[in-house]
Amino acid sequence: MRDPLVHQLTQGITPEKLALTVAVGSALALFPVLGTTTLLCFIAGLALRLNQPIIQLLNQALWPVHVPVIYGCLRLGARIFGVSPMSFGLAHAHDLLWSHPALFFEEFGLSLAHAIVAWAIIAPAYIVAVYYLSLPIMRAVDRVKHRTSAVAAPIAPGDHPVP
Repeated sequence: MRDPLVHQLTQGITPEKLALTVAVGSALALFPVLGTTTLLCFIAGLALRLNQPIIQLLNQALWPVHVPVIYGCLRLGARIFGVSPMSFGLAHAHDLLWSHPALFFEEFGLSLAHAIVAWAIIAPAYIVAVYYLSLPIMRAVDRVKHRTSAVAAPIAPGDHPVP
């Protein structure tokens, strides 16, 4: 992850914009509906003028934790709405979705809506936390980039290096 971030910083993207990209991109990458995150990240990237390569890289990098997050959102959504959590196998849900989409939404739609509400409650705090946790890291990477570019820059005759 470090090299693409450094590359983007050398193209003039601010540490603040990269921290926002990481925060929003990772939150949207964990949206609890499979198959929607790439589009969500793309739309948010356009709307907020975020870095598309970084936001999509995050989206792909977070897929291993996506299913556990969906499960957690389903459980939290059931708790928020005071219903018993629906138990189902992922294979059954996947097969039903692709073979009979209407039946899938009839059977799982309300649980899915509960999971989305749970995500929507958590996402704003998550975005703020990730932004403020990643901002010092982005600033540090930016400082390192400035130091290495200053060292690598040739000194023209008559120029005096800055201490």
